[in-house]
Parts: sequence; C-alpha cells; structure tokens
Amino acid sequence: MQLGMIGLGRMGGNIVRRLLKDGHTAVVYDRDPKAVAALVEAGATRADSLEDLVAELAAPRAAWGMLPAGAITEETVAALSGLMQADDTIIDGGNSFYGDDVRRAAELRPKGIHYVDVGTSGGVWGLERGYCMMIGGDTEAVDRLDPIFRTLAPGMGEIPRTPGREGRDPRAELGYIHAGPCGAGHFVKMIHNGIEYGLMQAYAEGFDILRHAGSKDLPEARRYDLNLGDIAEVWRRGSVVSSWLLDLTASALAGDEHLEDYSGFVEDSGEGRWTINAAVEEAVPATVLSSALYRRFRSREHESYADKLLSAMRRGFGGHLEPKQPKM
Repeated sequence: MQLGMIGLGRMGGNIVRRLLKDGHTAVVYDRDPKAVAALVEAGATRADSLEDLVAELAAPRAAWGMLPAGAITEETVAALSGLMQADDTIIDGGNSFYGDDVRRAAELRPKGIHYVDVGTSGGVWGLERGYCMMIGGDTEAVDRLDPIFRTLAPGMGEIPRTPGREGRDPRAELGYIHAGPCGAGHFVKMIHNGIEYGLMQAYAEGFDILRHAGSKDLPEARRYDLNLGDIAEVWRRGSVVSSWLLDLTASALAGDEHLEDYSGFVEDSGEGRWTINAAVEEAVPATVLSSALYRRFRSREHESYADKLLSAMRRGFGGHLEPKQPKM
C-alpha cells in the first residue's frame, strides 16, 4: 500500500522504514533534505513540497503527518486540506490534543476528506519492536488503512494470550485498535501517557529510596550499600513490577549507576496536563497522575536522583535529550 509521510524524525523515519521492509511504498517529505535523502536511499520516493507529495500519491491518497503537536501540525493539515480530494485521508500520528482532532475532522468533512488520528507508542524502538497504535476515525477510512497499521503493529509476539477474549476484536492482540470516532485515538494515547508519568515516577521514587538506604543519618545497623543496577536487573526477571520502563531503567543503571550524564530537568510533553484536565472535567480522582505531573514541574527548580532516573527512561524509550540547565 502507498503512504505519504510528512516528518521524518525519530519516529516518522522509522515508520517509513518498517513499511518499506514489508513491501509498502512511501512518498516522503521533510524540511531537512538529509532526512529525505536517507529514506530515498532506503527505497522511498522523494517529495520536495507538500504539493509534490500529494501529486505523487495515487487516489485515494493517504498522507500521514508525524509532526510536533500545535502550530506545525495545524499548518500542515490546513495545507493538505487544500491539496487533497474527496475520499483522501489525512492522518495525524503525533501527540495532538484530541479536541483538535474533533475540530479538524469536522472542518474536513464537507470536502469529503477523511481524518484519522493515530496515538502512536513505541518511541525510537518502533522499527524493531513495532508500534502500539490507538486509532480514531470513521470505519471506512480506518479499514482501508488496515494494511498499514497491521505492518506497523508489533504483532502477537511471545506475549501469552489473555483468557476470555474469544470473539473480540483480534486487532488488539496484534497491538492496534480502532478506539472510536475522530479524537478517540489521541484521547486513549493521552491517558496512556498520563499513566506513563505515574509509572515512571513510582520507579524513580523507589530507586531514590534504595539509593539513600546507605545514608549516614540512619543507624549503622540499618544502612545498606545497595547495587541499584542489580536490583533493577533482578526485578526484570519474574517480579510483579517488571515492565519495559524497568528494562530501560536497568539499562541506564548498568551504564552509569550515578546517572552523571543526566540533568534531572524533566520536561512534560503536554499529554500529562491534558490527562489531568480530562480528569477534572470528568470529576475522576487522579492523585498519582497529577502528583507525577507536578513532580516534573518541581524538577525544573531542584534536581534529584529520581529526576535523573526519569530523564534516563525518557532518553531510553524516546531518545529525548534533556541537557543540564541552570535552575530558575
């Protein structure tokens, strides 16, 4: 199947590579000509502008934007809406606010252009592991794009099947779902990222407590000089707190248990804030998730070992680089 990809950064480029490896074709565009050249070398077709990209696609067209949420995505969707025709599809795979998806879909509907929002999780490891996708949009457009989603998804892998799922949508077991109408995909991804904040904070605080177990302020009989790398490693193997985030933690600690390369200055990418806003709108208590978000705010005023571990996990799954910065 043919796909146009706009934005060839850490995830967009690898999405194209995974598609090409499975026999799909791609037309690619990015403001960075080096990023385009690398994908052309891998077998993609070059586009020098959005107009060029749309012209290279066969109807019904599908163009996927993998861009930062906000103005750049807004401008790109607006430009594509003027270039594409009825029955074409615009896909937003970035971390957009779900309310923007609802609005954009309504604006495109009179033109007959489909809009699909794809909450995409997998980070820099997606090329190898695949991407977990939460998809919003009308059934016609989502079903038409299924060959793309099926290739990008992780597949069954070695994860045991969940008892009692007989007769349910098999796509979930492959690593992607049609969550609902436009906006539903990014809404589910938003909550996913809010939970991610809480999980990361729990690991970070737990390891910070372990690290301080050798403090001279404690009675000598209760001081422990613990090997955090070994603890992370043993917890990966059979413990109830094992996870991919713990895998990344173990990897970071194996390389540098003191985390000297990390600043402890932890960014938030928007989804955590939107998750808390949704919780307030729905009157749902979200004490862990809101606390994790506020902790990130606090990290920008005073760093700790826990904050450095959060930075280490963010670099591990998403390639996020958070350099040392002066405190406010």
